[in-house]
Amino acid sequence: MRGREERGRGPSALSAPPVLSDASTGKGREDPPFSPEPLASSREEVAALIPAAGQGTRLGGERKQLRPLGDAPVVVQTLRAFERCAAVGHLVVAGPPEETGALRETLEEADLAKLHAVVEGGGTRAASVQRALAATPAETEVALVHDAVRPFVPAGRIEAVVEAVRQHGAAALAVPASDTLRRVGEDGRFAETLDREGCVRMQTPQGFRRAWLEEGFAEAEWAGRLGHATDDVALVQARPGALAGLE
Repeated sequence: MRGREERGRGPSALSAPPVLSDASTGKGREDPPFSPEPLASSREEVAALIPAAGQGTRLGGERKQLRPLGDAPVVVQTLRAFERCAAVGHLVVAGPPEETGALRETLEEADLAKLHAVVEGGGTRAASVQRALAATPAETEVALVHDAVRPFVPAGRIEAVVEAVRQHGAAALAVPASDTLRRVGEDGRFAETLDREGCVRMQTPQGFRRAWLEEGFAEAEWAGRLGHATDDVALVQARPGALAGLE
């Protein structure tokens, strides 16, 4: 666990003109430039979704989100970061299916005033986020998705993502790629070196208009892509009308 959250260059706005499908040809056509209607500014319309159902396979089965960090488990410290952020009104956590009850008790004992619900997570991260999204209050207009094991995100970064979502419809934090990137061949040998110019490493929170994220999930399920999404930007990226581009 790092002593502080990595500093990103974000938040990066995700926005693009809508692309509508031509039913007669199957080809896309570009619609006029998209300008989303402004969202309300109340924090009651903002919910943070925390998928915390990971199995901890890289730690030999020990769930990193439940390991102690200071006076509380990592996931509690993560939730406290959003508890302190004035821009967030509700917290929804998706826990391990077999340990959801125990996690709910732990979080209730943590006295988190913004905790709205603790739900049973799914078999994948995407499934857990989808279940958490379904449990948000009806008034939710902005959904933030944040990794349960990243407790050091500053309130200012969260607020910046929320503001970017209000302006653009979707936003995320990103860190420029600084490592050397190489492709590995089928034989396991290093192949060519990839140009890292313009490449970034995606971070969280990632924020979306609730309706955009719901539609992204629906489209990914219909197309059979839900299990292949490595983050939530991938869901909105594939949604007609919200083709994401990092700035």
